[in-house]
Amino acid sequence: MTDTANPLLDQQDLPRFDAIEPAHATPALDLLLSQAEAAIARVADVKEPPTWDNLVEALEDPIERLGRAWGVIGHLNSVADSPAMREAYSSNLPRMSQFWTQLGQHQGLFLRYKALRESPAFAALSPVRQRVIDNALRGFRLAGAELDEARRARFAQVQEEMAALSQKFSEHALDATNAYELLVSDSAELDGLAPDVVAAAAKSAHDKGLIGYRFSLQFPSYFPVVKYAHSARLRAEMARAYGTRASMNALAPKDEQARALLDNTPVIDRLLKLRQEEADLLGYQHYAQVSLVPKMAESAGQVISFLRDLARRARPFALKDAAELETFARESLGMAQVAASDRTYVSEKLKEAQYAFSDEEVKRYFQLPKVLAGLFALIERLYSVAIREDQASTWDPQVRFFRIERQGALVGQFYLDLFARDNKRSGAWMNDCRGRRALAQRIQTPVAYLVCNFMPPAEGKPSLLTHDEVITLFHEFGHGLHHMLTQVDELSVSGISGVEWDAVELPSQFMENFCWEWDILQQMTAHVETGQPLPRSLFDKMTAAKNFQSGLQTLRQIEFSLFDMRLHSEVLELDSSTPGSAVQRVIDEVRQEVLVLPTPAENRMQNSFSHIFSGGYAAGYYSYKWAEVLSADAYAAFEEALAEPDPQEATRATGERFLREILAMGGSRPAIDSFRAFRGRDPSMDALLRHNGMSEKVLMES
Repeated sequence: MTDTANPLLDQQDLPRFDAIEPAHATPALDLLLSQAEAAIARVADVKEPPTWDNLVEALEDPIERLGRAWGVIGHLNSVADSPAMREAYSSNLPRMSQFWTQLGQHQGLFLRYKALRESPAFAALSPVRQRVIDNALRGFRLAGAELDEARRARFAQVQEEMAALSQKFSEHALDATNAYELLVSDSAELDGLAPDVVAAAAKSAHDKGLIGYRFSLQFPSYFPVVKYAHSARLRAEMARAYGTRASMNALAPKDEQARALLDNTPVIDRLLKLRQEEADLLGYQHYAQVSLVPKMAESAGQVISFLRDLARRARPFALKDAAELETFARESLGMAQVAASDRTYVSEKLKEAQYAFSDEEVKRYFQLPKVLAGLFALIERLYSVAIREDQASTWDPQVRFFRIERQGALVGQFYLDLFARDNKRSGAWMNDCRGRRALAQRIQTPVAYLVCNFMPPAEGKPSLLTHDEVITLFHEFGHGLHHMLTQVDELSVSGISGVEWDAVELPSQFMENFCWEWDILQQMTAHVETGQPLPRSLFDKMTAAKNFQSGLQTLRQIEFSLFDMRLHSEVLELDSSTPGSAVQRVIDEVRQEVLVLPTPAENRMQNSFSHIFSGGYAAGYYSYKWAEVLSADAYAAFEEALAEPDPQEATRATGERFLREILAMGGSRPAIDSFRAFRGRDPSMDALLRHNGMSEKVLMES
């Protein structure tokens, strides 16, 4: 088969999304798998002593070609879901999992990597290439290469089943999200919702051939209801539907048998059993130990202590937040009790009362085109690059494509897919399309997918973003910059590759800080009706409200993180007669320990917790808070630059240093070394607490 006959085989440049069909997946993988397996056999059988060229370099081409094709298939499964694409992905997932497992366990390759590591040739390699070798050996060991034949075979079976279960979890979460709809016929029941939200609901109903206003569990549809709708009935139903997705407590599908088919409870139990078995096979006590081997954190105990210390510091602020919420609801809204489904609504009303503005008011200033222009201008100024619209085929007409240049040379490109669709999984993420790599005659530049789920434009008006959505956009661009601005030429440690999982959020969270800078917001706001930029008076109110309920929000993140770490660091008694009971016990205990407001008994958050059951964050969700310490401290360097006699020059120099020591280095050295090179010292929690308004000084003053 020629490259032009199957677009997945054509990797001379960008993926040909306009030509790729689900039917192309299996034939392309047939060929690419056979080529990769043949290359592995050849390399493992080389009689000469191992060198970088005859071992690492010789494997890179065929394995990268396979990985890039599979990456495109997986990407389309996430952003352009269809029965045919889902089948193409799911049917090939077992053999792809088997390939990666067998590659990681390959005895011939493992022995050759070990021999290279122990040879004089290793000392002659650059530090970056030495790290590639060390990472590869660590990967072999974590893939079971040191196990005997029988245990290697069982390990491979475990990996294959876990991959299938993770895919099933993701499918169930998406299908359960799409299974629910709330149709409202009386427009009076929509009081409190913004015009663009009402218009989108009317369009959604019309598109489905319905009369009225249709709301779904897609975040841009669901969240405005629980935050702004005056109707307690609407809020309660939407909140329960969202919090019980993919469980037997779900409101949809209504048929119990259909609901059982989407229930992720048995999937979770089985995944946890298999993860524990993986740990047992590798000689670890629990899965968290396996997960932490390639991370910054040294042990589950260290992570749990970190989370509990942060919870202890946040708890007084959370108690204050909760008391304010309940007092306001009682005295100002006449609510004797605040149900869990009311909290987001009451919180918004409280914020409006305290700071005299609403998120909906702010949203009118954040037109997506203007926000993008401001974001691009910031990136260009910080890192001396230029961002230009570019041309490429895409998977949806609303997807855009851009290039980044530095000193006139191409350094990276990215796809921008910003709007929610029924055939697209929820959330926001960055993923790599291809990585930077030095080829014989040129540099292969990196390409990224940047994906969000914002409300699309309606009635000829631009999409409007909440400030939180602006922060999400900046966050994902931080990941994208980490991937695209790398200067490392070895594929496995360029960009985000090889970066410790609990440090990978540093650049993304770092970018969020700029969403609170007056000079930045001036350049990226224009009222949708008047065209006027965000007024300083409103910005000052936003800044005053920045840490509104930060105590409650911090404990919420710690709830997720501690639940994840306990789930994977304790050997649970998973009873098949009562599926989900052990998992529910853990989350109930974590909530009892950490939270200051109760969670409804029917809530099954874990059944749609895709980060840890299908998104690679198992025993790693703590990374968000761990990396937030790093990112807050890193941003403090920019705050310090503003206090210099020449703040503009100091800020430029700090941006160049951040690019050089953090973004450009990728995974080519330990993340802590990159941080120290940028900051000149170890990280401190002080900046995080200060940024979140939770310093000891604030507590004493309050």
